Amino acid sequence: MTDIPLKKYAIIVAGGHGTRANTPVPKQFMKLDGKPVIMHAITKFADAGLNIEIIVVLNKDQVAYWQELCRENNFNTEVKIADGGENRFESVKNGLALVTEEGIVAVHDAARPLVSTKTIVTAFKAAEMYGNAVPAIPLTDSIRQIDSTKSIAVDRTRYCIIQTPQCFLTSILKKAYSTAEYKIHFTDDASVVESSGEKIHLVDGNPDNIKITTPRDFILAEALMKYRPVVASGNKLKPAEELNLLGGQSQVA
Repeated sequence: MTDIPLKKYAIIVAGGHGTRANTPVPKQFMKLDGKPVIMHAITKFADAGLNIEIIVVLNKDQVAYWQELCRENNFNTEVKIADGGENRFESVKNGLALVTEEGIVAVHDAARPLVSTKTIVTAFKAAEMYGNAVPAIPLTDSIRQIDSTKSIAVDRTRYCIIQTPQCFLTSILKKAYSTAEYKIHFTDDASVVESSGEKIHLVDGNPDNIKITTPRDFILAEALMKYRPVVASGNKLKPAEELNLLGGQSQVA
């Protein structure tokens, strides 16, 4: 048995065009609190203290613009660039091609700039223990199931909201992406891995970790960033803090 830590990677998926955000440039490049959204996301992984190798997936026509933004913002965090695909599935697959060692891979949406250090560390630690870890938060609103003729009230405690980063052992994630064919319901990496027969393990996410999709989300994100310094001390995982698997046993980290 070796005490050498597993290699850690983060694939930041940033190839989308962000049409729903109705912004002059793709939402991941829009400024939030003075710098592009994607840079906030990258910085969170760089500052997590886990020596994470960061891979950014960009469409080929976005690379020059990204390089310009790095110069303008004096952004020097080292990243590798992978080509974006026709959809998220293909983009993650391209990012995985740059993962060369066995370890743990986190896949994160560039449009989630408010992920906490605690969520990142928890997901990596839980994935090392269980093979995968997916952050989730409980629903707070009532929900109804709808079809073409009616709607039915359902128990919201049986559902949750899924976030990123989603972490997996390299071998598990690569196997899933190499054997699966793209399907429209593959909206995240957990659904791809689940299709290969793996059980998905959920861990506590953080409510501020919103995905910026619409103009309203920019307003919310700006407000949350102004509020965040008040609660920043709670964003780091304590050495003996429990990893709470939602729907499973709690294990000490």
